[in-house]
Amino acid sequence: MNCPFCGHPKSRVTDKRNSPDGIRRRRECLKCKKRFTTYEKIERGEMYIIKKDGRREKFDMNKLRTGVEKAFEKRPVSVELVQKMLREIEEQIRKKGKKEISTSIIGNLVSKKIKRIDKVAYIRFASVYKDFEDVDDFKEVIEKI
Repeated sequence: MNCPFCGHPKSRVTDKRNSPDGIRRRRECLKCKKRFTTYEKIERGEMYIIKKDGRREKFDMNKLRTGVEKAFEKRPVSVELVQKMLREIEEQIRKKGKKEISTSIIGNLVSKKIKRIDKVAYIRFASVYKDFEDVDDFKEVIEKI
């Protein structure tokens, strides 16, 4: 691991911890003595999603994260809770052990988790996921919850 400050190729690990995303290592350069952090993340196999129209697309957790965060925007829900929920969702999707998964399975999983946390966020997410076209679609979902 090259030092990001001076480029020296040798450093020593001063602290190592597990984090939700992998292993976090605190390092110290043996030349300039500056400290920096590195992360070791498990590389997961590629997974594809099958869209409603049959197209295949690489699974992109950032895309899912963006949609979920928009649903929770300006709601009284902590960022930590949303992040925890997203980690659980990704874990459940990957535990299925499939190389391909339909967007409907992902959407249903996400919808259920959001619904337990915040009803308004659920309606926001459902309006995009279920492609609401008019006010009647909103009324129908609100009456169900």
